[in-house]
Amino acid sequence: MGGMSWIHWVIVIAVVALLFGGRGKLSGIMGDAAKGIKAFKDGLKDDPSDDVAANKSTGALPRTEAEKEDLRKS
Repeated sequence: MGGMSWIHWVIVIAVVALLFGGRGKLSGIMGDAAKGIKAFKDGLKDDPSDDVAANKSTGALPRTEAEKEDLRKS
């Protein structure tokens, strides 16, 4: 129980390499994770006015009857 198996040493070496493996690697990884979380949160936001405006600008077809009516009114 006191000794470490080979898998424990692999994990320790991986953590040490991640932390001290080069200049800015950890901050780069955390920055990428933060960008991913922000993009995910932005994707969850539901603002119908943005969807209609995006459809008008890109020329996409409306997906619902409400979007069709909004396009007819404009």
